[in-house]
Order: sequence, then structure tokens, then C-alpha cells
Amino acid sequence: MPIKKHLAVTSLLGASFAALGQNSFIVEDLKVEGLQRVALGAALTHIPINVGDEVDNYTVSKTIKALFSSGHFDDISAFRDGNQIVFKVKERPTIASIEFDGNKDIKDEQLQESLDGKDIRTGETLDRTVIDGIEKGLIEFFHSIGKYNAKIEVSIVELPRNRVKLKFEFDEGDAASVRQINLVGNELFSDEQLLRLVESQQDLPWWKFLSSDRYQKQTIEGDLEKIRSYYLDRGYLRFNIDSTQVSVSPERESVYVTANISEGEKYTVKGFDFIGDLLGREELIKSVIPLKSGELYNGSLVTSSEEFIKSYLARFGYANAEVRTIPDIDDENKEVQLTLSVDPGKRVYVRRILVNGNQSTADHVVRREMTQLEGAWLSNQSLERSKLQIQRLPYMETVDFEVKPIPGVDDQVDIDFNVKEQPAGSFQAGVAYGSYAGLQFNVGVSESNFLGSGNQVAFNINTSKASTRYSVSYTDPYFTPDGISQGSSVFFSKFDGSEIGLIDYDSRSYGLGTHFGIPINPVNRLNFSFRWVEEELDRIADYEQTRVLRLSFLDLDDPAGGYDFTKYELGFGWSRITVNRGMFPTDGSRQNANFNITTPNSDLNYFKLSYDSRFYWPVSNDHRWVFSTRASLAYGNGYGEQNGFDQVLPFQEFYRITEMELRGFERNTILPRAVHRTPQPVPGTCLPDGTECGVIGGDPAFDRLQQGGRIGGNAKAVFGAEMIVPTPFLDEENTSSVRTSFFVDAANVWDTEFDVDRYANLPEHQYKQLSDFSDPSRFRVSTGMSIQWISPMGPMLISFAYPLKKEDDDDTKNISFNISNTF
Repeated sequence: MPIKKHLAVTSLLGASFAALGQNSFIVEDLKVEGLQRVALGAALTHIPINVGDEVDNYTVSKTIKALFSSGHFDDISAFRDGNQIVFKVKERPTIASIEFDGNKDIKDEQLQESLDGKDIRTGETLDRTVIDGIEKGLIEFFHSIGKYNAKIEVSIVELPRNRVKLKFEFDEGDAASVRQINLVGNELFSDEQLLRLVESQQDLPWWKFLSSDRYQKQTIEGDLEKIRSYYLDRGYLRFNIDSTQVSVSPERESVYVTANISEGEKYTVKGFDFIGDLLGREELIKSVIPLKSGELYNGSLVTSSEEFIKSYLARFGYANAEVRTIPDIDDENKEVQLTLSVDPGKRVYVRRILVNGNQSTADHVVRREMTQLEGAWLSNQSLERSKLQIQRLPYMETVDFEVKPIPGVDDQVDIDFNVKEQPAGSFQAGVAYGSYAGLQFNVGVSESNFLGSGNQVAFNINTSKASTRYSVSYTDPYFTPDGISQGSSVFFSKFDGSEIGLIDYDSRSYGLGTHFGIPINPVNRLNFSFRWVEEELDRIADYEQTRVLRLSFLDLDDPAGGYDFTKYELGFGWSRITVNRGMFPTDGSRQNANFNITTPNSDLNYFKLSYDSRFYWPVSNDHRWVFSTRASLAYGNGYGEQNGFDQVLPFQEFYRITEMELRGFERNTILPRAVHRTPQPVPGTCLPDGTECGVIGGDPAFDRLQQGGRIGGNAKAVFGAEMIVPTPFLDEENTSSVRTSFFVDAANVWDTEFDVDRYANLPEHQYKQLSDFSDPSRFRVSTGMSIQWISPMGPMLISFAYPLKKEDDDDTKNISFNISNTF
């Protein structure tokens, strides 16, 4: 490597001594020549000689060493000029740039972090003596990951003005593969059994090209520890790995690992006891920990018992509790007496909590989610709860905390919460065209963290050829300091059902509402709402499902006129949220149950019940594989009477289905159809004298039946299951913003008030074309894959779906795209 070994201290000292001579003298003046960046005053602070001092060779040698220790100089020499000492220096060069070339296994950021630890960074002076140590450390790293042929060349390129460029050139070579793992000394378990436990692969055939048998020292060490745990968990207390040898082939392309083990015999737990201070909770801890007398020794149970005791004591502020198990082994009877030594230490209090990384979110918005408070004792349970509640905020991507001891104080700590924000707002937009729904357009802006306050603001415009809807809403999740939320909304809507295959009617409505949420505990919440709505219905087609509404509110003076309704709606709800984060959760659940009812003084009297849930179960420890299920159930009906008719759920309040609930199908295509029944008069027999024929009418047997557009129903059920999988070709740091899943959806909407037997007297060909819209078993099912991405505009979703079960008149679609819908 082209770096000169600097021996300036020893060689120049000898030269300096010769120049100064052997006699001491009184210094009359001091000079330092060769300074460029270093100020004269800074250099003189490292020279322990003053004018008037008597100096000799020893004094001057100490001075040169002091100047070298300052770290500013590469070369120093000292000369005597009469009674004046002149120090000639050559300053260390400044690092102008650092380049890495050829590195694959170590990223540039990791290399720079390693250099930073040695104060080697752009703008700093270059200490050439540390370069060798860095090179050796990197070579050792490459050897630990099996790259025994790796080479590193560090070059220093001289630049003008005493500057240099550092260039690290890597030739990593190929990684050595594990050719064979040998276990020597195992008799109780075969090599095959034990090697199934390990992560390292050996001597893989060519067809397993997706697997890797690359040698990594850290992985091998972890594998041997897994084998050790396997024995200890089965009672082999005396198990030991006596030695481990790693042999490298001459060409350095293959590695042979040999582990010599001693299995020993099984031991039984004779009993266990505690020593130390358990804060008076010994009986409780003894009843909870998994250790049992008379059972085989189990290393995992011993470790989990120790961790439980530490975690339990940490709840009460004893964050530094020490728990260790002392075994008293009886080799003759193959028994072990366990003594758990507990030292809780001092109770630790939190001096200060700092929040870092919140660029947009106000500090108090993050702090109000914390259950760990400043001045209180440190509780691991409160810290984890605080982290979880902050992470549930929809505008937080990741949350971590760090407990920092205070130097010189053993009973206080500081807590750093480090958060990473994600886009809190979303630009909702969608353009779609389908044979059923036609052209649709929606646009809106929502902000879950308005001006960093944590308040939610949304403005939406949704238009299609059938509808126009404007809405504005605002929610303050901390309307009161104890977490009662309050929100308000206002909306205007116009709708023409005939434009999208629904029944013929026009609707125009507007209204406003308010809602409150009351926390019961950190995961449960009660919700209350009130809404006032003015609605106008016009051009209602005469269908069987609209008959009761028409007759109940029929104006005899204007039978063809529309209807005006005033509704006052009360809502009561319960929600339970245990998910581990707000966006893309991987564990926990969301559940909501709601009951809405119009007050008796409303023009329409009805109620609605609904339940929605989503559960997440992590399949892998890293939460990259997650199984999820969802369910949505709803039912509504009328109450009371109007003009002698029992009220029913109005058809415009019927439940519908979106393409996000049942992917692979057009919106609302699975809804029940409206039924139109028309009386058909039958002409009578003409008389022989030519008199006009008479008409016979009124017999239902001659009625004609037609099915119209979709109308919906008063009952709804949606189910789904998804397997969330790692997104291919994606770095791990991006997994929190992109999600890939395979799904199965199932849904049905039906009308419990529809009575198909009411039409049994129709002609057979008419009756057969009628479906039983009250049948709850007419589920449609689809399967497919979806990809979601939290983009700067908001959550985006694209789905590829295939219907598994459908009916003849269902409209399907295989690809759908949507912005601002998350699962």
C-alpha cells in the first residue's frame, strides 16, 4: 500500500539534538516556521518553553513530542540560532474528499461511519498513522463474511494547498462457501436432526440457486448457540461445545467447520428459590414464572424466568435490576437446585424526555400520547405503551426510544424518543371507467396533522355521471386534555341513481353534524354523534321496494310530486384499537360497532347497526409475513308507522358495496335488483255483431314482472383474508411504506323485507326470472393480489383480481386503481 511509514519523531529528534548541541542555554526567543492553517497562538500553547527558560536536549525533545501530540503536524524539526530556538513544522494535510470504489458488502454510509469514529472525514486533518488500523479492520470484516481473497488499497492523492484525496479501492472477490459442517461427539441426536436447526447451508446443489451456502462467522456462531440451546432445553445441563475449528481450502473458496461437543446427561430441577429483594412480591413471581420442581431442566425456561422478573421489576422503576440463576448441580442424582439471585438496584426516575425527528408535528402532539411522564419513575411498560400510541398516529412511520443514563447519577435517566414522520396529508384522486359505473372522478385533500397540531381536516369533491358530493370535516382528537375528541362536518350531495344502473330517482341533500369520542382506556373508546339532514327525493320510479315509502308519504293533491324529509340522527359507537401502528399495521386489531337511529320527530324513522373489524397476526418474527382477516356486518330497518304503514329502511339508505370491499367486481354490481310489477289487462271476446271487445283486468295472474336497476338491501356482510408478504426487490427500510398481499374477498347484500313468495301466483316463466333477494347466502367471491404504497399524494392501491364465484348479470373487472384507500 502506497503510504509511507512516518518515523519523524525518532529521526528528527536525533537531528535536532545535534543542531542544538549538548549544552544548555537561556532562551531569548521562540519561532515557529511553516504554519499555514494553524495559528501561531495555537502552536505556542503546545510548546512548554517560555522566553527566559533554561533548556537542554531533554527539554527540546519533550517539546517536539508535545507538538506531535497536538495532531496538527506531520514533520517537526528544531534548530538553535544563537539563544533563539526555531521550530520548523510541516502541517498535516486536510482531507478534501473521500472516495470508495468496488465495495459491495459494505455500503458507503457504513464505511464513512467507521472513518468518522477515527476522525477521518472531509475537512479534517489526515492522521496517516490510523490508516493501517482501518485497513486491517476492514480485512478482518471481509474474512468474517467468508471473503478471504478480499484486498483493499488505500491511496493518498496530493492536491494543491496542502490537501489530499483519500481513495479506498476494494477488490472483494468471491465469498467462500460452506463445504461441510461436521459435528463430533453427538450420539443422542443425529447430524441431520441438529443441522436442521442451523441457518448455515452446506454444499448446496446447483438447482438450489435461490439459497446461499456463503460462510459467515457470525452466522456459524449463532448456529452453534442454537444447538447448545437445543440440548439445554431438553435437560442436558452439562452440554458443552469443547472446540470449534474453521478450515479454509488452499484456493480460499471453501470452508470446513468442525465442532466438538460433549452431550452429557439429563438433569431434573430439584427445586428453586430466591435470594435478594423481590419487593415483597416473591409469592406472586413464584406463581407466575414457568419453572417447576420435578421437571427436566430447560434453559429457555430459566432465561424467560430471569427476563420476566427483570421486566416485572422494571414496571415499578427498577430499570437496572440484575437477575442471575445459580445452579447447584448434583451429578450423582442428576438433579439441579436453582437459586435466582435478584438485586433490584435503585429505583430510577425520568429527569427529562426529549422528542427528536418531528419536523412537522408539534412537540406537545407527540408528548400527549405518552404514558411515561417526566419526574415519574421509569417504567418499561409505560415506555412501550408510549411508543405504541405514538406509532398509531397515522402521520408517524417509525418510533423508537433510547434510555440515556446521566453521568454521575445512578437513579436518573433521560429518554430520547426518535420519530420518523410520513406524509400526513393525502391528495385523493381517482378516475375510472367501467361498463357498469361509467366515468367516475373524485378529488379531495385531507390532512391528519393539520399545521402540526395533530388535528384532522378534510375537503372532498366526488363526482361521477351519477353524483356530486362536497364535504368538509374537522376533528380535534384532544378537544379536552384527557383525550375527549370532537369533530364537525358539513356536506352537500346530489345523486341520480338511473345514471349508474341503480333505480330511477333523484336525491338532493345537505346537512351538518358533530361527534365526540370518549376514551375508556388506551384501546377502547365510546363515540357519540348528532347529524341534521335535509333531503329531497324526486322522480322515484314505482318499484316494489319503493312502494311502502311512496304510499307512506303520498300527497294526494300532487301524487307525482317529490318528497322532502328532515332527519335528526343520533349515533352511538364503540371502537377498540390495538394495532401496532397507524399505517400498514402488522399486529393487533381494529374494531368498530355503531348504532344510528333517527329521532321520533324525524320524517323518516329507522335505525342502522354495523360492525367492522380487521385483525393482524404476524407469521414471522420480523413481521414481514402477516396474516390478516376482516369482516363488515350491517343491518337496518324502520320503526313506527306512517299513514298506516309500518316504516322500513328507506331505499336510499340501503347498504351498497364498493370495489375496495369486493375486488374484482364493479361497484354495487352484486346488489339486489328493483322489481317492477305492471298489471296487464286481458281483452275480452268480441261479439258477432261487431261490438267492441270488452276488457278483463285486475287478475294478478296476468301481471307482468320486470327487474330494474340495482337498489341495495338492508343487510350486508363482507369478509376477507389476506396474506401480507415481503415486496420483492425492495430494500428493508422501505417495507413500512409499500405493502404486497394476496387476498380472498367475499361479500353479499340482501333485503330481509323482500318476500319472493309474494309473487308465487305469477306465470311460471315470470316467477322463474325472479331472484330471491332475501337470501343471505348469495355470496360473491374473488381472489387476487394487491400492492399498496404510501406515496407523497397519499396511500395508493392497485389490485389484480379474479372472480371465483359470480352470477350471470354481475359486472366484473380484473384491475382496479385507487388513491387514498388503505387496508
